[in-house]
Amino acid sequence: MRDYDEVTAFLGDWGPFQRLIFFLLSASIIPNGFNGMSIVFLAGTPEHRCLVPDTVNLSSAWRNHSIPLETKDGRQVPQKCRRYQLAAMVNFSALGLEPGLDVDLEQLEQESCLDGWEYSKDIFLSTIVTEWDLVCNDDWKGPLTTSLFFVGVLLGSFISGQLSDRFGRKNVLFLTMAMQTGFSFLQVFSVNFEMFTVLFVLVGMGQISNYVAAFVLGTEILSKSIRIIFATLGVCIFYAFGYMVLPLFAYFIRDWRMLLLALTVPGVLCGLLWWCIPESPRWLVSQGRIKEAEVIIRKAAKINGIVAPSPIFDPDELQDLNTKTPQSHHIYDLIRTRNIRILTIMSIILWLTISVGYFGLSLDTPNLHGNIYMNSFLSAAVEVPAYVLAWLLLQYLPRRYSISAALFLGGGVLLFMQLVPSELFYLSTALVMVGKFGITSAYSMVYVYTAELYPTVVRNMGVGVSSTASRLGSILSPYFVYLAALEL
Repeated sequence: MRDYDEVTAFLGDWGPFQRLIFFLLSASIIPNGFNGMSIVFLAGTPEHRCLVPDTVNLSSAWRNHSIPLETKDGRQVPQKCRRYQLAAMVNFSALGLEPGLDVDLEQLEQESCLDGWEYSKDIFLSTIVTEWDLVCNDDWKGPLTTSLFFVGVLLGSFISGQLSDRFGRKNVLFLTMAMQTGFSFLQVFSVNFEMFTVLFVLVGMGQISNYVAAFVLGTEILSKSIRIIFATLGVCIFYAFGYMVLPLFAYFIRDWRMLLLALTVPGVLCGLLWWCIPESPRWLVSQGRIKEAEVIIRKAAKINGIVAPSPIFDPDELQDLNTKTPQSHHIYDLIRTRNIRILTIMSIILWLTISVGYFGLSLDTPNLHGNIYMNSFLSAAVEVPAYVLAWLLLQYLPRRYSISAALFLGGGVLLFMQLVPSELFYLSTALVMVGKFGITSAYSMVYVYTAELYPTVVRNMGVGVSSTASRLGSILSPYFVYLAALEL
């Protein structure tokens, strides 16, 4: 009895049909690069200080000295969340007293920003931070939004596989693509922080479901020799391409609503791929829809210039072509024996650490010295050679040495940054990019490494538990960035 790959081997490995599917499915991942990291610009926090209303009768000298100073990195800078008491300044201004000369500023009482804040427009015209004043006592809401996006990613990870198994790879791919694009569009009309955040959770659910559906559809349609390239280079590099284009959009569109609206356009255009991307013939066969599967395969043969046999699927072989029900196993099997238990614990720690590192470095772009748009582009661009290197290492070197080298490079460089003097901004940024390079390489290799370590009977559960740990790492990563920013 032949299996599915043997039956469809006449199509070849890399004909026009396979190339079309490879690039179209990879292209459908581009919007994921937009949505995954758009929060860097949507929730950017510009320089800000307490607002002193123009209607308040203050002399220019008192206005210039209305904000207390604090020392940061050896420099005196205005505080962001406090001002001198407005009533006292008005009284002193009316009496003609000068700040610092007639009045000791250190003796003045301070108050919070009762009239709101004024924000610098040098980098952003508006963000969700400036629109809803997510600063000072409310500065925790920015990272919360990002964390809840990754909560949506976690929820989508649980349901996407089940949905595609039941309703088909293509249907779920385009449904979740529409979900991602549609809820992103609705975010443009958010009236408050809560509405924006709830919609962002739904965007996260659609994003990962779209990614998983495209990944599964590609691996089922493409031949064995092409699947590894598709899984390691195809979807990853196109995701990085979307991430690279994001700062270009953000540079020319500085208003968060218009930027978000612009980022939904590629998702709408991806809807046109419905007429170009077929359903998975393998899934159709597993559902007993043999005639539909044969129509797709014959069309593929025609595109490749090959004459398909008739019939393609022998009725006597269909029982072997259908998906077999696997033996039932439980999550307890991942800790049943000492070896599996150690493997599971180490895998969870590995995935969690890599995820925190990858998303932490990606989301920390605004805190780097230099131009935020250029830094974001470099953070995305460095992923392309990282994916290529990961693929080469997986091809020619043992897995353990490959992933250890990548992690050592990423972690070692980031530790070395602590020794770099604070005034060497460009060196620090370069080291961050090298660290991102190493972490990204490790991230792309850990999927293959984990899948190969687990026995076949518990492989899906092992990778699933490890992937869940990765999602938890991404949920935590915004708060690592938040805590780091507090130290600046």
